[in-house]
Amino acid sequence: MTELLELRGVVEASPDEVAAVLLDARPGGRSPIAATGAAKPAKGDEFTVTKDGSTITVTIDRLARSIAQQGEWWYRGVTSVEPDERGSLVVHRVFNIAAGHRWAVRFVSRGPLNAAPTAFAKLLGGLGERLDCAAYPLG
Repeated sequence: MTELLELRGVVEASPDEVAAVLLDARPGGRSPIAATGAAKPAKGDEFTVTKDGSTITVTIDRLARSIAQQGEWWYRGVTSVEPDERGSLVVHRVFNIAAGHRWAVRFVSRGPLNAAPTAFAKLLGGLGERLDCAAYPLG
């Protein structure tokens, strides 16, 4: 597994408050990245959903305050919440999990990697809105 991108931002609320919203990611949940459609299985912290024609596996780790979204062959995105002097540090990492075909990942990852900063800023904005606090990307 190779890290391709790391994005960081601050949400000026406690890590527990931020994680409570971020990790409420099942369909209909409060998280800005909540899945849409039907999740299988219907309950639990690991489930699959279909997004844009692809099956995505979502794994929520409440102890680590993190959520992972993994695509079918190369993509894994992990978003975590850590303590910060301003409230919470939200970190989003994108990994290449392809066992082979690294040359192909360079081509197919361009779109998702280019879109990631905007999507991350929207995630932070959604968290800030739901928690009624400031939220902003770093760097």
